[in-house]
Amino acid sequence: MKKHLKNNVYWVGKVDWELKRFHGDSYSTHKGSSYNSYLVQEEKNVLIDTVWAPFAEEFVDNLAKEIDLKKIDYIVVNHGEVDHSGALPALMKHIPDTPIYCSANAVKSLKGLYHQDWNFHVVKTGDRLDVGNGKELVFVEMAMLHWPDSMAAYLTKDNILFSNDAFGQHYATDMLFNDLVDQCELFNESIKYYANILTPFSHILRKKLDEIMSLNLQIDMIATSHGIVWRDNPMQIVEKYMKWAQDYQENQITIVYDTMWNGTKKLAEKISEGIRQADHKVTVKTLNLSKSDYNDLIVEVFKSKTVVVGSPTVNNNVLYSVEGFISLMKEMKFKNKKAAAFGCYGWSGESVKILNELMEKAGFEIIDEGFKNPWNPDEEQQIKALEYGRKIAQK
Repeated sequence: MKKHLKNNVYWVGKVDWELKRFHGDSYSTHKGSSYNSYLVQEEKNVLIDTVWAPFAEEFVDNLAKEIDLKKIDYIVVNHGEVDHSGALPALMKHIPDTPIYCSANAVKSLKGLYHQDWNFHVVKTGDRLDVGNGKELVFVEMAMLHWPDSMAAYLTKDNILFSNDAFGQHYATDMLFNDLVDQCELFNESIKYYANILTPFSHILRKKLDEIMSLNLQIDMIATSHGIVWRDNPMQIVEKYMKWAQDYQENQITIVYDTMWNGTKKLAEKISEGIRQADHKVTVKTLNLSKSDYNDLIVEVFKSKTVVVGSPTVNNNVLYSVEGFISLMKEMKFKNKKAAAFGCYGWSGESVKILNELMEKAGFEIIDEGFKNPWNPDEEQQIKALEYGRKIAQK
């Protein structure tokens, strides 16, 4: 069933309450998600994006109840990724000649994904599509936010920005609008979405936000591809993005570690205690990698000024869980963050040196040579770990 956004604009997407993992298995979606598709019904009928392939037939059937499919004049594809375009093949069987407006790179992605030569019309920033009644869709390329083919569309007079992946969240709700949902949940899912998906492109995002602002568009509503539609003070999420894109950090130190026989865990707890003793104002979070969700951990790293990483030495190396998480942090291309390393060992003791090398390659500024402990830390070594925590806080 379609939901009314504003005037002749409707949501015709799909809420996925059961989704728990996304992008294969690489992104946790504890709150589900939605695949937002929009129908503009002016003198011309325009469909903006579709839904993920598992819901393709349901989407087409539901859309056909709202509008004669043959009366859809244009389709806008803001991004070719399958969670946005997955229903296109099913839809195009009914209306194979309908013009598809998208970026040049989207033509490549759509042909590569579906092997169909549909009626593509390539658009670039500033191009306009007349939809009637004095209204136009204005296209804005959003390359690498977060695919090379991404773009947004702005509906004049109604002042709606169809922003695609920017400003969204993986958040299932039937309430549709930002002012109708739990604000804490909304903020948590918004920062998680940014930290895990858009952080690597922050430098591009800063320029794109400046470009959008320079267009002097009045934005009364931001209609995203996932999650809610921003109608109450929609620029609040733009302001958050502008802040998050500036190599964001809070007064937080996060300790992430994995452990074999709890020796490294004891060090983590004592280092945490030492940090808190030295600085009562700093937020300290101590998180076991094996018992934590990696995407939630990325949010904590995103908020941190310093990340302290711990692993015991095993087979002259670090635990693969720790190495894998550092690889994930490297993908995020974090800037302006410090790092320190610690760990227990029984025989050879290479882990701390390896952690420092890995974190430096991941773009972190290494505080010092780190702290390592032979075997299970006794009382004296735990006191030294406490002192090392104070040292981290001071640096």
